[in-house]
Amino acid sequence: MAMSSLLLKPCLFHLPTKVKNTGPDSIKSFTCRNSLKTNTTTTLSKDSNYKLSWQDEFKRAFPSHELENFGENDEKFQELVDMRAVDNIRMLIVDAVQKSKAGHPGMALGMAEVGYFLYRHVMRYNPRNPKWFNRDRFVLSSGHGCLLQYVCLHLAGFQSVQIEDLKRLCKLGSRTPGHPENTLTDGIEVTTGPLGQGVANAVGLALAEAHLAARFNKPDVAIIDHRTYCIMGDGCAMEGISFEAASLAAHWKLNKLTLIYDDNHNTIDGSTDLAFSEDISERFKALGWNTIMVDDTGSNMRSFKTALLAAYSETQRPTFIRVKTRIGKLSKKEGTSKAHHGTFDEDDEKQMKQKVKWDDRDPFHVIPMVYREMQVQADRGEELEVEWHSKLNYYQSKYPQEADEFKVLLSGGMLPGWENALPKWSTSDPVDATRGYSEKCLNQLAKVLPGMIGGSADLASSNKVYLHDYKDFQQPDSPWGRNIRYGIREHAMAGISNGIALHGGGLIPFAATFLIFSDYMKNSIRLSALSDAGVIYIMTHDSIGLGEDGPTHQPVEQLAGLRAVPRLLVFRPADGNETAGAYKVAVAHRNVPSLICLSRQKVAAHVEGTSQDAVERGGYIVSDNSGENLPEIILIGTGSELCLCEGSAGVLRQEGRRVRVVSLVCWKLFDRQPIEYKEEVLPHSVSKRLSVEAGSPIGWREYVGLEGFVLGVEDFGASGAYLDTFKKFGFTQENITKIARNLLSK
Repeated sequence: MAMSSLLLKPCLFHLPTKVKNTGPDSIKSFTCRNSLKTNTTTTLSKDSNYKLSWQDEFKRAFPSHELENFGENDEKFQELVDMRAVDNIRMLIVDAVQKSKAGHPGMALGMAEVGYFLYRHVMRYNPRNPKWFNRDRFVLSSGHGCLLQYVCLHLAGFQSVQIEDLKRLCKLGSRTPGHPENTLTDGIEVTTGPLGQGVANAVGLALAEAHLAARFNKPDVAIIDHRTYCIMGDGCAMEGISFEAASLAAHWKLNKLTLIYDDNHNTIDGSTDLAFSEDISERFKALGWNTIMVDDTGSNMRSFKTALLAAYSETQRPTFIRVKTRIGKLSKKEGTSKAHHGTFDEDDEKQMKQKVKWDDRDPFHVIPMVYREMQVQADRGEELEVEWHSKLNYYQSKYPQEADEFKVLLSGGMLPGWENALPKWSTSDPVDATRGYSEKCLNQLAKVLPGMIGGSADLASSNKVYLHDYKDFQQPDSPWGRNIRYGIREHAMAGISNGIALHGGGLIPFAATFLIFSDYMKNSIRLSALSDAGVIYIMTHDSIGLGEDGPTHQPVEQLAGLRAVPRLLVFRPADGNETAGAYKVAVAHRNVPSLICLSRQKVAAHVEGTSQDAVERGGYIVSDNSGENLPEIILIGTGSELCLCEGSAGVLRQEGRRVRVVSLVCWKLFDRQPIEYKEEVLPHSVSKRLSVEAGSPIGWREYVGLEGFVLGVEDFGASGAYLDTFKKFGFTQENITKIARNLLSK
């Protein structure tokens, strides 16, 4: 089914009532504007009354400055305002840590100038509508420094962070947790904390922008035009995921990505000299980044502004700005690892406040003019959103087909009836591996889901995830392509996919590799679940049944570990129809990640009794010859082993036994079902149960009970033909039947 046949009826984009519809002449003036370029900061600096309101504050803070004629020098005035605003940010950081007796003030104090400058002079956002689509994205990869972002969000006017929230830093139920969480606090784009993850997330956000811009922007109107900023620290630089992601960002020429490196030479254990001696700038230069050094932001922020302007002018490369900072700025612990986390003693707090002439002020004091100063950027963001809506209406009138598709993406990327595109299989269809059935599902879905995009870690042909009607995402040749070539970078692939999912552009990312390599990705998968990122993980070669590659590639414990991740939906479908059912649930749950485990070995296209629709229950009855009676034994299987259960059930039924076969395709979904349904599928009175899965037995006892039997793999696999390997570990119809008979004889 072609997407064009499912498009919604055309209608104008919602436009704020105070905005008039505009024609092409006025639209041409709307370009990618930034306050650094348009010099909107001069608005307040030219207001004489506003300048007078700062006079007493300047006399207090800068008694040695010549202030009599500051009103005649707009640039100098703005410098003094910026310096005092940064002082205010630092004092709020200190107050929050002292109040909560928790937190990580070191990075926040050291990067205060950078955080302020980005929120006051650089980034485009609208705190009155934090989800405005064309906003700039900001990621704090060094998430322990989140207090800096919380303070900036508060001053910028985000309702999600009030003074009371700053007072409740790290407290249970607060909107200011110990690391930033996108599900708790508006203005936080992605959940970060494990170092390096945010770098990969930022690459995903930048990729999403580049991809959507290539698909929808026109020569006369650009409706997708925003930048991604990310702050990383020494720990991020050491983590492998950041290196993987940075390599891809340069390869993909993501020139709207700016990575700002907080180079403070400290980690928790001490100076970075303990374990880190490479030239990080040269590393990024070798990867293909535009690299810039900023030696000092403390005395003035001009050098940082110059670096950002260079980043804006770059058209081929992402930009890496290395900023020399002092961790724990102002504190007695400044420049040492002791400043990384923890509170300050009374003397230290006192001398910090004295240094910035703050010692007689109450905790959490905000200079009233700082709020007004930050409001300039918020007001500009609101204006930009108004202009953007005007552009959208023009775009709708001139490019209605593209506008309709873009509108679908903005509403989540789900077209009505999309699930009807999923294939259906019968018992007469040719056998294939579930990875083969997955390939058919994925390619059919791509035709009706305009946001479907993704790829594999150098295993597209083996995972069967290539979208055949779409090109590769590559710049400059085909940035509109929907196949992403990640190379052998599983960890970055997962982190980048989280960024794509959380971009808000309706993209539905999938990421594929062998199930055994999910271990490389585990932290990012966990963050998918924590941050409501609806990534679809496609994991093939899902058991010892992959055969000849042997125990290094045969997953055993992976299923148990992944099923333990809260919120993550783990599917192990048995045939084509269950595979389609898994995709149906995975696509529908846009705020929940899913992981679909698929076989290398061939299985029936349709095991009689399986159901695409029943997959959403997690577990269901496949077959039962008990009539109105209860079964004598229940065989429970997943994946390729379900057909073994069916075969064994057939033998036992011929012997006169009442046998039920249950597919437990997704444990988490089954566990959520009403008690009555679970009792209907697995009656407590039937204690003779046998589970069959070619993986770790951990977790199965809950479903088979104390009297049941768990057939699993308790050691590493072995190299050999798949049938020989299955036989070695007992996964044959004959062995399953033997175990069932033993249970029935008790």
